[in-house]
Amino acid sequence: MRTYRYFLLLFWVGQPYPTFSTPLSKRTSGFPAKKRTLELSGNSKNELSRSKRSWMWNQFFLLEEYTGSDYQYVGKLHSDQDRGDGSLKYILSGDGAGDLFIINENTGDIQATKRLDREEKPVYILRAQAINRKTGRPVEPESEFIIKIHDINDNEPIFTKEVYTATVPEMSDVGTFVVQVTATDADDPTYGNSAKVVYSILQGQPYFSVESETGIIKTALLNMDRENREQYQVVIQAKDMGGQMGGLSGTTTVNITLTDVNDNPPRFPQSTYQFKTPESSPPGTPIGRIKASDADVGENAEIEYSITEGEGLDMFDVITDQETQEGIITVKKLLDFEKKKVYTLKVEASNPHVEPRFLYLGPFKDSATVRIMVEDVDEPPVFSKLAYILQIREDAQINTTIGSVTAQDPDAARNPVKYSVDRHTDMDRIFNIDSGNGSIFTSKLLDRETLLWHNITVIATEINNPKQSSRVPLYIKVLDVNDNPPEFAEFYETFVCEKAKADQLIQTLRAIDKDDPYSGHQFSFSLAPEAASGSNFTIQDNKDNTAGIFTRKNGYNRHEMSTYLLPVVISDNDYPVQSSTGTVTVRVCACDHQGNMQSCHAEALVHPTGLSTGALIAILLCIVTLLGK
Repeated sequence: MRTYRYFLLLFWVGQPYPTFSTPLSKRTSGFPAKKRTLELSGNSKNELSRSKRSWMWNQFFLLEEYTGSDYQYVGKLHSDQDRGDGSLKYILSGDGAGDLFIINENTGDIQATKRLDREEKPVYILRAQAINRKTGRPVEPESEFIIKIHDINDNEPIFTKEVYTATVPEMSDVGTFVVQVTATDADDPTYGNSAKVVYSILQGQPYFSVESETGIIKTALLNMDRENREQYQVVIQAKDMGGQMGGLSGTTTVNITLTDVNDNPPRFPQSTYQFKTPESSPPGTPIGRIKASDADVGENAEIEYSITEGEGLDMFDVITDQETQEGIITVKKLLDFEKKKVYTLKVEASNPHVEPRFLYLGPFKDSATVRIMVEDVDEPPVFSKLAYILQIREDAQINTTIGSVTAQDPDAARNPVKYSVDRHTDMDRIFNIDSGNGSIFTSKLLDRETLLWHNITVIATEINNPKQSSRVPLYIKVLDVNDNPPEFAEFYETFVCEKAKADQLIQTLRAIDKDDPYSGHQFSFSLAPEAASGSNFTIQDNKDNTAGIFTRKNGYNRHEMSTYLLPVVISDNDYPVQSSTGTVTVRVCACDHQGNMQSCHAEALVHPTGLSTGALIAILLCIVTLLGK
């Protein structure tokens, strides 16, 4: 039967406030009066066997940042096997053993040798054991215990940013969210209020406020106007210990910018503008610039200009310069000093982007009066038309007047003008002009069939100022006169078969005419009177500007008459009537039974190669003669 003994391992534990102790070896003379013990039991024999119970241990606390001159006392390790005769030896191992924590191997006193920082390491896990000095064998089983470093408030709150930047629209309602700041505290949030942070505002009132628990910054003043002040610097404090006296604190700066909203209408700095422009200014010419000021920025300061009323609504226009936001007055139509010298316009400037909630401030537009004075310019003569079209018959005699052009000086002086023809457009000098009255007349005979249209340019020049001149196109159409007879459209040479029957069509005739009558061509065909009687052929007019040649008898003999010449008279239906006589050649030919021509020569036989029989015989005789030699 085995006997079991019980051992006590005593732990003197530091209180939750700084404790003072004497150092180990040299510092072992004093211990705190109040102690706690940690009991453990083991086998009473030298060898540990059948241990009924392991070490019984607890969690121990030690204050961080100990500032005493001696080592900080942690506790005492003791076994009920220790009879005080020095036979036992106490051993400590684990986190910081031998460095941060040392043990008196004879007495079991444990001390901390250095200041501990919970933020660096909050918990230390160590192992305690008692061994027999002689045998070196443990008299108690090894067991773990924890030393937890108790927090003290040694860390101030630190903001996540040194400087915050935020924006909020101007004129925002009170309580509008701006930005949230956050500070963290490295102290233990589970122990006391060391890490409980409270926010407050040190600088930035009465414009902004901060929620003490969340760090959310909000607007605190109504109608903050960006145009009066745009930038604000707010200083926020974060204090631990729930903001109580003695708590540590940190600060951050928040730079807040008011962003623009459209709360300012455009305004013209003056009510009237005056500009001048020459009457010769072409459409699109800028006359002047006007600008309405707007205290807003960006798209809220964009301005659109328009002409709302006035005498020059259709004569002028206004466009917006997108870079400068100026209104550019431009010429829309050609001006005439002699017709109107002064125009008065009403120009309006408005914001295209309007916020309805600010409409109560008034209409977001303004208007100004613009007076434009037209300046007189010495202008060139002006023709009564942009172009002239004249007509003349092609049989007109030289010096026949065709028509006239008219130009005058539009200026008040009404300087006289003279006319001339631009000879680069009339190289053949077919036309001329009266320099005084602008009458156009012919200087050469015309021919419509040679050139139908003549395109020339007439020049009008001020007599007192030759630099002032203008040009106008003149188109002259030559009208047709029936001066050309009709003629065959082509040269006609046809044939008739020897066995042709009477009234057989052998050729269709067509005619052309260089003239161009108003009602179109109407040609008539007939045989010439000298050939009409006794002719072997007849002409039939088809009344469609064509005619047909028909046989007048049955059968033709090419040996008796191989070729017939038919004179055909072609007449037009215009005035005066023009006619011509054309000749149609008709050959008599041998044809097959289908009427296809085979031969139109007098010889009875023609070799397919084109040689006659007599020619072939002569060639054969020559060959025989040569071979006989």
